[in-house]
Amino acid sequence: MSTDKSYSSQADQSVARSAGVISLGILCSRLLGFLRDIVIARLFGVYMYAEAFVVAFRIPNLLRDFVGEGASNAAFVPVFSEYKLQHTKEEFWELANVVLNLLLVILMVITVLGIISAPLIVRVIAPGFTASAEKLAITIRLTRIIFPYILLISLVAYCTGILNSLRHFAVPAFSPCLLNISIIIFTLIFRQGTKGLALGVLIGGLLQLAVQIPVLYKKGFRLKLPRSYRQPAAKAIGRLMLPRLFSSCIYQLNNLVDSIFGSLAWIVGEGGVAILYFSYRVILFPLGIFSNALSQAMLPTLSTHALLDRDKLRQALSWSLRATFFVILPASAALIVLADPIVSALFGGGKFDLYSVHFTARALLFYSIGLSAYGANRMLQSCFFALKDTRTPAKVAFLALILNVIFNSILIFPLKVSGVALATSISGIITFLILFSLLKKKIGDFQEKKILISFLRILAASICMGAVCYFFSQRNMILAGSRLIKFYKLGAVMLAGLVSYAGFCFIFRVGELRELLSWLARRHK
Repeated sequence: MSTDKSYSSQADQSVARSAGVISLGILCSRLLGFLRDIVIARLFGVYMYAEAFVVAFRIPNLLRDFVGEGASNAAFVPVFSEYKLQHTKEEFWELANVVLNLLLVILMVITVLGIISAPLIVRVIAPGFTASAEKLAITIRLTRIIFPYILLISLVAYCTGILNSLRHFAVPAFSPCLLNISIIIFTLIFRQGTKGLALGVLIGGLLQLAVQIPVLYKKGFRLKLPRSYRQPAAKAIGRLMLPRLFSSCIYQLNNLVDSIFGSLAWIVGEGGVAILYFSYRVILFPLGIFSNALSQAMLPTLSTHALLDRDKLRQALSWSLRATFFVILPASAALIVLADPIVSALFGGGKFDLYSVHFTARALLFYSIGLSAYGANRMLQSCFFALKDTRTPAKVAFLALILNVIFNSILIFPLKVSGVALATSISGIITFLILFSLLKKKIGDFQEKKILISFLRILAASICMGAVCYFFSQRNMILAGSRLIKFYKLGAVMLAGLVSYAGFCFIFRVGELRELLSWLARRHK
């Protein structure tokens, strides 16, 4: 039996179990997120209030990834995981208090500056909004109200980082559901205008934090002023966080660039910011359910392997990349083929008219081209973070950002809003190739040939599955009928695609399918 199979049989059970918990939580969150977006789409379409909310909410989301979730993935988990192995519980919680107190100071300063600077921030990230005084004023007001969310969600990310380093994933995985529930309820209560959206975000952030605090206390955390802030491990977290500001934030940074170009209505047409938002939300569904969940679950394992056993680190990385392609490549093919019926079924109706459906579907198609690269980048970045190297991903992310701006500037004129989505995909693919090459130099051979062969076989199976989906979608005329009928037809086509994908995996001898079936068989013994 190969060493890779040995790794898969031993390590995949705990990692897959953790990834399964995270995936279930993300699945619930994504489903509620879709319901949230359906409510927003039907009430506001892709027009003024929707665009104002997208821009206002994107700013704290970007800073959340910088200061909050980014720090959790790149700095908190690797350092706390190592600290837990080498120090006592008392020292572990002492470090947790040092980090929390420092984080609170930083977040409060950022929040105050953000509220004061809201007019300047909105003009920078949505320059096209200056053409409409009403849209600009609404966006600035909404940004100021929502900005404290950065404080709340960053504290949530801190709690998540601590709990994940202790291998507790359930509560952090399900807490985002509360944000979506809150936004849905308050938006339906207030309907038109921005009050419901703003209240929903703030109350949702408070609820996410509230559910994690009892778990932290149960694990042993007690809030107190630390005896000293001179903690070497806290400094290590700071050193890891700084480069992280430019590394795995690539998606948020690229989305920020997309918003800037999407706001230029005289080039891309009306509603560009909202069109890009709704299409990218669909992309986040497969990414969140599998790729993000797997990378989050793998990070503590990779951190331990990086410290103790580099062979297992390489095996784990190979396995995670192949698993990512196995799930994300067919998802990409399905989204490309079924972009129109998916957007129509999810968002169509109310103020989300035919114009909104058509251009959102085109943007979804071009975003889908880079879907596998987005997912694989998460795995590669997690491996760099486990090695406590955040500088390399940061440099690559900066290059990718420049490339995205260049490709946006070129593609926006012939393809309009779709060109913005395609530029992000091209940037993501180039990022993957660079990170893959650099990681090979850093850790040596991690079964690149096996990964390539697996990728090609999965790609062949995915293309064939896409052809099946296209055939059935044409026969069933998915775009016709009520919303319920559209969902029924779309579900039938996706089921046919899933069954055909399994069959094509057997035909093309995709080994990951056999590994999955073997793992399921062991689980049910």
